[in-house]
Amino acid sequence: MKKRIILVAFAMLSVLLGKAQTKYSNEFLSLGIGARGLAMSNSMVAISDDVTAAYWNPAGLSRMDKRYQLSLMHAEYFAGIAKYDYAGVGVKIDDRSAVALSYIRFGVDNIMNTTELIDAQGNVDYDRITYFSAADNAVLLSYAYNFAKVDGLSLGANAKIIHRNIGKFANAWGFGLDFGLQYNKKGWQAGALLRDGTSTFNAWSYQLTSDVIDVFQQTGNEIPENDLELTMPTLLLGGAKYVDFGKGFNATFALSLDCTFDGKRNTLVRSDVISLDPHFGMEFGYKKIVALRAGIGDFQRALDFDGRHRTTLQINLGLGVCIKNVVSIDYAFTDLGNLSIAQYSHIFSLKVAIDRFKKQNAITQ
Repeated sequence: MKKRIILVAFAMLSVLLGKAQTKYSNEFLSLGIGARGLAMSNSMVAISDDVTAAYWNPAGLSRMDKRYQLSLMHAEYFAGIAKYDYAGVGVKIDDRSAVALSYIRFGVDNIMNTTELIDAQGNVDYDRITYFSAADNAVLLSYAYNFAKVDGLSLGANAKIIHRNIGKFANAWGFGLDFGLQYNKKGWQAGALLRDGTSTFNAWSYQLTSDVIDVFQQTGNEIPENDLELTMPTLLLGGAKYVDFGKGFNATFALSLDCTFDGKRNTLVRSDVISLDPHFGMEFGYKKIVALRAGIGDFQRALDFDGRHRTTLQINLGLGVCIKNVVSIDYAFTDLGNLSIAQYSHIFSLKVAIDRFKKQNAITQ
């Protein structure tokens, strides 16, 4: 009885604590942030120009239209099992430079730990059940600069600290750098981001009790050892066109291309050397008041029941409303996977942008 309970409790944990795979390391940082970017299927490399640019392309921070910006997002996936949170603050230092601080968390909380469910006398005691979290955390410190000698050219970089933990059983600390650039001229926009440009290193350490080690041995799993997990660089390229129709109406058409070099992936274009994952997005707006958005991405090859392969994709939709050019509320109808795997989610994000804080006048009698 005791063995069965422990084996069930650690079925998932044994997978999580298995030998780290570098190919999909730190994948929580590839989900995207902000309802605007999610509605446009992550096609933001060339057009991000607010506090969320710290994630999409730090070079875009220099194009913020207000001195101070704050952005928040909370989302739940897999019927509320997983929580995804983002918070970012951006500040323009002057007309050409800006900094930002961002925090991202993706985690599953309240996981039952039944390793002590059986007491020393062999009795089942449900009061001995405890709970733990499996969470990925990242802090990004970003800087951007707009060059005066080359009009429209901006460069930016991220320094990111990563902490991943699985309760008291395992945790990792990591560090990496991202490098980005944007160029804008006459409505045409281009961007590039070298994510994990220095490679991102996660140093894992495990704290396994004798009971956990016994479970791994009984199930034939490899007992994890302290190890270094490596996230290889990814090159993101983007282009966009802004069109002004007059009378306040405008449109933006964007394309991004994720280029990975760590072997064949399930993407639209793939090979042993490079895999390419395209994202298409469009936005139709009226002044800075309202915007309608749509995007296509997540192209994959799926196997049908009859043994045939077919190409699947994901279609996203969204809406943005700005109140007095200060408060922006964005909505996205999107999903983590493709159309055939999971249901869509409703995602909201908030952005507040101001030029200065109001000074309170002293009251004198």
